[in-house]
Amino acid sequence: MAMVNGETNEIKASALDLIGETPIVALDRLYTGPGRILAKCEFMNPGASIKCRSSLHMIRKARENGALKPGAPVLEVTSGNQGCGLAVVCAVLGHPLTLTMSKGNSVQRAIHMKALGANCVCVPQVEGTYGNVTLADVKEAEAEGMRLVEELGAYYVNQFNNEDNAEAHYETTGPEIWRQTGHHVDAFIATVGTAGTFTGTSKYLKEKNSNVLSFVVEPAGSEPIKGEKITKPLHLLQGSGYGCVPNLFKFDYMDDTISVTDEEAIKYKKLIGEKEGLYVGYTSGANVAAAVKLLQSGKLPKDAWVVTLLNDTGLKYPPAAEECS
Repeated sequence: MAMVNGETNEIKASALDLIGETPIVALDRLYTGPGRILAKCEFMNPGASIKCRSSLHMIRKARENGALKPGAPVLEVTSGNQGCGLAVVCAVLGHPLTLTMSKGNSVQRAIHMKALGANCVCVPQVEGTYGNVTLADVKEAEAEGMRLVEELGAYYVNQFNNEDNAEAHYETTGPEIWRQTGHHVDAFIATVGTAGTFTGTSKYLKEKNSNVLSFVVEPAGSEPIKGEKITKPLHLLQGSGYGCVPNLFKFDYMDDTISVTDEEAIKYKKLIGEKEGLYVGYTSGANVAAAVKLLQSGKLPKDAWVVTLLNDTGLKYPPAAEECS
């Protein structure tokens, strides 16, 4: 809230002030009990995903510590959402942005990033298919990114190894959830890509109440955190379940894992739209499917509140016939 001529107004200074403070909604029409599912609406961030939070925090920290100079170029390897978040931040702060992304990720993400002024380089897949991105595909996009870092002299954000990624959620997502629920959180559930969201949020919530349980959501057949052999590297949960334990992941903050099939993610993605009026992506569907499984398992009290995330908008997932170009 700003003050002009002695009077207050609610004008935001830029899109950066639109990041975070997303509302939590009860999914009481989709799920009637036992227990309750509360979903944080991260698709309402200006880049339409939870990744806006870490984008802003990582860039601010890099500017503060001198690693990123004013006006200097920025580069990141992305599955799309981090790229969209960085594109918002770099547009406002005046940093030329280059992003490398596997062609297996949805074309709508590339369209979004380009519309915000970023240069999006779509890298051919080596293993997966459109809509199904494997670790090998990510490595290919990473290799092209590293080549461009040298060519452009760009600051490399490095979301998978950047501790400021997790810190963003320790400083914002966790505290918001704790405040918005009136300090009532029995369990927290999240899919894992870089693990920044899960690690930072779980750390904060467990510090506030050591009885809070945290669950990782993994795609069935790609469950390395659970300790299972990878049998299905191709799945629909873009931006998560890459078939490895991310470097930012901390087992200390995890109580258990929950596996979700593609069919379950699709089912709940559809139900979130039809029952709650919210059009979200596949990882959001997976998060809600996992929350239902947990509450129906009997592992929690019958009046438990489970908090999860609606990670991004469904508008980032076009029909499979389209391709990133």
